[in-house]
Amino acid sequence: MFYWVLKAILTPVLRVVWRPWVEGAEHIPAEGPAILAGNHLSFLDHFFLPLVVSRRVTFLAKSDYFTEAGIKGWFKRVFFSGAGQIPIDRSGGKASEGALRSGVRVLRQGRLLGIYPEGTRSPDGRLYRGKIGVARMALEAGVPVIPVAMIGTFEAQPPGKLLPRVRRVGMRVGPPLDFSRYAEMADDRFVLRSITDQIMYELMALSGQEYVDMYAKRAKEEIAAARAAAISAAATSDAATSDAVTAAAGDLAGAASDRAAAGGPPAGVSAAGVSPPARVLADRTDRADRPDRADRGGSARPAASARPTTPGNSTDRAV
Repeated sequence: MFYWVLKAILTPVLRVVWRPWVEGAEHIPAEGPAILAGNHLSFLDHFFLPLVVSRRVTFLAKSDYFTEAGIKGWFKRVFFSGAGQIPIDRSGGKASEGALRSGVRVLRQGRLLGIYPEGTRSPDGRLYRGKIGVARMALEAGVPVIPVAMIGTFEAQPPGKLLPRVRRVGMRVGPPLDFSRYAEMADDRFVLRSITDQIMYELMALSGQEYVDMYAKRAKEEIAAARAAAISAAATSDAATSDAVTAAAGDLAGAASDRAAAGGPPAGVSAAGVSPPARVLADRTDRADRPDRADRGGSARPAASARPTTPGNSTDRAV
């Protein structure tokens, strides 16, 4: 019941603010079980995919959504629990088998199951390698897989951003993929990998994303490690610069102390007590106050502006 109440409340808001568009919605069956396999770009994907489907969609949601702390965690917990989503443990082994059984049970009840084969949100907007669980469920339940590509949701709310941006998003739904010919091969990992790769290829073609043959979880770990290394290198560089400045300041202080101990004037001061640049300036000022040579009967040199211009002078070259 909460699912339909939530959908009735959110649908007009989402349509007015983000103006979602959809292509190929006719590929989603009006009845019967099917898997909706989508790329996972943003937390918003959970809202927009059910928006364009008249039937209820049950998602296999990672258990982290039900255990996260804080206000954001509370919101996720209320939303996913009320919408009837199924928490799954992605730690592997028996936990993964339990998730597969939950998905197959939903499909055998004749419902639509939503799943993100990448297993987690893309860290950078690219499409990552899919996990074979989607293929296992499709073969064991004997249902088609319908690829659904989310477009623009990464830009609207990339991972780590609490508040989404207002921009138009869309969805492209591809034709159902029938894998019934492999029904007796649900335990063949080579077949499962081939089916999963075909699903990911269809998502790549629909979304236009760059494909990376790596699991998104591993990509996140590498990005986090690279970021930590960059921060460490910057801190080391700042420390080295600070040490160099401190050492230079100490050398200057030591030199000044040595000059003072030897009875000499401070650095930058001549024996007469005036630094050389200051004396030069004083000499120029004194010459400027003297009468011009023309006033004393001499012949004054022509001003620079009165000199003839030749093709080879610097002014012509500058022009």
